[in-house]
Amino acid sequence: MKSKGKVLIAGISGGLAKALALRLVQEHYEVIGIDRRVWSDPPEQIKLFEADIRKREAEDVFRLEKPDVVIHLATVTHFNTRAQERYKINLGGTQSLFSHCQTYGVKQAIFIGRHTIYGAAADTPLYRTEEEPPLATGTHPELADLVAADLYAASALWRFPKMNTSVLRLVYTLGPTLRGTLATFLGNKTRSLVPMVMGFDPLYQIMHESDAVEAIFLSIKHKLRGIYNVAGPPPVPFSLVCEYTHRKIVSLPEPLLPFAMKHLPMSKLPINALNHLKYPIIVDDQAFRAATGFVHHYQERQVLSSFLEASQFFD
Repeated sequence: MKSKGKVLIAGISGGLAKALALRLVQEHYEVIGIDRRVWSDPPEQIKLFEADIRKREAEDVFRLEKPDVVIHLATVTHFNTRAQERYKINLGGTQSLFSHCQTYGVKQAIFIGRHTIYGAAADTPLYRTEEEPPLATGTHPELADLVAADLYAASALWRFPKMNTSVLRLVYTLGPTLRGTLATFLGNKTRSLVPMVMGFDPLYQIMHESDAVEAIFLSIKHKLRGIYNVAGPPPVPFSLVCEYTHRKIVSLPEPLLPFAMKHLPMSKLPINALNHLKYPIIVDDQAFRAATGFVHHYQERQVLSSFLEASQFFD
């Protein structure tokens, strides 16, 4: 069957990126991947390049392969990397990627962002629309690199008007890969201890990894342009997330949590991120559903059950 186009995925060795690559192959797209990490057993239809998106080797891939679509999944979301290095990877990598897209005639660029850039605070609206400004740096400075990368990607909408650019702000994804910001916080084992701020139980928005893959695929199919929130089923209290994934909650007064996370074997969180255990970040995704016809297939319990089943392999 004739190829539907050539898609380059930056950060292809991540769990979500691998699933997307396999979906695109099934849909008869040519898939190219760039990543500093190695994907040890990729399908033979996928062409891989071990390179840093910020380096000359990555530009050579753009120059030689001339992709039609580029998907940026190479941002770092965990906090094991030093802040300065995160900034270089997230903002520097995004700048390089969009520069290459413009130079080598990419028709569509998709930046995969995070809904957490809106920020968790007591005085924000419950549902955030795409018109809401990213305010995460005010309460959680460690997210400055992700906010900067998101805003830079969004600026391509007017800087490169001939290229279809879309910024997708995805809610937390969970599934069998056990990867992602929320998955890392919950831990790999079902008996993991998870901290909560006493007196708070914020709503969390989650979606299954397969639904996230479908959302990105539909963005390609519909040649999406603009900034869109992407979500799955209705939000659930964080206590239910822990209950349904068999995590053990340690509820403590906020002043005691920094000490407890440092000295007890529980999930870690930067001190500035404690607001995420107090206040919800809920997005309105109506615009994305209207533009693409997206319908999530996994309900809340199914998302959490999928993550739980994968966790049990580590017990």
